[in-house]
Amino acid sequence: QVQLVESGGGLVQAGGSLRLSCAASGRTFSSYAMGWFRQAPGKEREFVAAISWGGGSIYYADSVKGRFTISRDNAKNTVYLQMNRLQPEDTAVYYCAARRGSKLPRETHETDYWGQGTQVTVSS
Repeated sequence: QVQLVESGGGLVQAGGSLRLSCAASGRTFSSYAMGWFRQAPGKEREFVAAISWGGGSIYYADSVKGRFTISRDNAKNTVYLQMNRLQPEDTAVYYCAARRGSKLPRETHETDYWGQGTQVTVSS
């Protein structure tokens, strides 16, 4: 089993920044891709960003491209999401995700592990 724990969420004004962290533990495998999803009230969970085990493959949703940066530190078993120029539309619960293998987790159904989420609220 793999446990994912997010942290770093909070309340920020529009135009501000936050950095989310996802710490993984209890892994049964060492090589897997990681990603971030988010879910706003009344909406389906949507893809935000993903990164391969080696960091060579990265993909972002169009809505966050140029504003968010995903990175990982495998020595610390931690994935980060740096969020800049935040907008009220970014308000959501952000979930850390992991997928076995080399392919990026870009869909909810192809994700193997989930964190419990961290709330990000952006005020206008």
